[in-house]
Amino acid sequence: MTIELRVLRASEWDGWYDGLNLAFGGVPQSPERRELIRDITVAERSLAAWDGDLCVGTAGSFRFGVAVPGGGLAVMAGVSLVTVAATHRRRGVLTSMMRRQLDDFHAWGEPLAILGASEPAIYGRFGYGPSTHLLKADIDTSRVRLTVPEGTDEVGLREVPPGDSLADCEAVYAELVPARPGMIARLPGWERLGILDVPEFREGTSHLRCVVAERDGRTTGYVRFRVRPTWDDAGPKGSVEVQDLFALDPASRAALMRHLFGIDLTSTVSLGNCPVDDAWQHLVSDIRRCAVRINDGGHVRLVEVGAALEARTYRVPVDVVFDVKDAFCPWNEGRWRLSGDPKGATCERTGDPADLALDVRDLGTVYLGGTRLTELAAAGRVRELRPGALAETTTAFTSDTAPWVPHDI
Repeated sequence: MTIELRVLRASEWDGWYDGLNLAFGGVPQSPERRELIRDITVAERSLAAWDGDLCVGTAGSFRFGVAVPGGGLAVMAGVSLVTVAATHRRRGVLTSMMRRQLDDFHAWGEPLAILGASEPAIYGRFGYGPSTHLLKADIDTSRVRLTVPEGTDEVGLREVPPGDSLADCEAVYAELVPARPGMIARLPGWERLGILDVPEFREGTSHLRCVVAERDGRTTGYVRFRVRPTWDDAGPKGSVEVQDLFALDPASRAALMRHLFGIDLTSTVSLGNCPVDDAWQHLVSDIRRCAVRINDGGHVRLVEVGAALEARTYRVPVDVVFDVKDAFCPWNEGRWRLSGDPKGATCERTGDPADLALDVRDLGTVYLGGTRLTELAAAGRVRELRPGALAETTTAFTSDTAPWVPHDI
C-alpha cells in the first residue's frame, strides 16, 4: 500500500499520538501528559505518514525565538516528535518528512531549525550539525564540598509546590534567555512541561519538588528536583536528581547548590543537563569525584544561509566568503559573503572567490559559537582557501558563553 504524507488533521490526533508513543517504546502515558502534548501541538505544523489507517511516521515543529550570539533572538523552527515505525524503515518516510519540513520552513521565512536528536547519527544527512553540548554529573556529596561566593548567606530559600511558583520561575528563565545562545523563548503553555509530575517520569523517585531563591523581595533562582531514596547495610545513600536549576546571580546559584548538597539521607547530586561552562564546576572541592561527562545537545540547521548569518552578531569584525555545499536544500548552494561585527551583519550571494569551503551542516555546528571552525578544519570538514581566513572567522564566530538548549523541544 502507498504511504501518504499529509499535514495532521485534528480528527487524526489520537492515532498520530499513538504512533508517536509506540515508536518511543510504547510505555503507557498518563492522561495529563497526553492532554498537555495535545494542547501544545500545532496541527498545521505537524506531519503524519499513513499506511491506510495506521500512522507510521510523525514529525512536528514549533516557531520559537532562540537566543543567538550578540543577545538577540532569531526566528527558529523547533523540530520535535519525529518518529518512523520500525515496520516501515528504509521506505523513504523520514526523508520525505524532512524534505517537507525544510520546504515549509523555507516558505514560512524561518531561517533556522533546531532539534534534540534521540539518535544523533540520523540528522547530519539532512544538514543538522551538533551546535550545543550539555554536561552531566553525579557529584559525590559525601566527599565533595562547596566553596560559595560572598553574599550566599543573604539568599533566602523556600520550598514551594511547583505549580505555585510557576510564574516567578518563568520570569527568572525569561530574563536569562538572551544571555546564552541556544536558549529558547518559550511559547505559551510550554512552561507547564517543566512542572509535569506524572508516574512515568518518577521511576522510583519522589514527586517533583521546587525550591526558590529570593533576594531583596524578588525571586532570583529556582531548582526543581526529585529524590531517589536508596539504602544499604551502611545506611542511606539516596540521590537528588535535578531537573532544572536557574539563577540570576552567583550567590543565588550557590545557595541552591548548597541546599541540594545538604538534603538529608542523600549522598549524590545528579545533574542531567547543564551548560558545559556551568559555574558549579568552580565551586566544588574535587571535580574528579563529580563524574562529569558531555553529550551533544541541540542540532542546528541553517534553512536560509544568508538570513541565518545576518540574525546574529560577531565577536570581532569579519569579512569572509563561504562556499557552501547543501545537497538537501539547494537554494543554499554557492558562495556567500558575510560582513559583520559586534553591531550587526549582512550576508549576500557573491561571485567573489571563496575564502572557506564547508558543508551547511558545519555552518550549523559553529553557528551558536560553541564549536570552533578550527576544530572542524582539523577534522577535514572545513577547507581554508585564503590564508588567514580560518583564524579570522573562527574568532568572529565564538561566543562568550557556551551555547545550551536547556530543555527538550
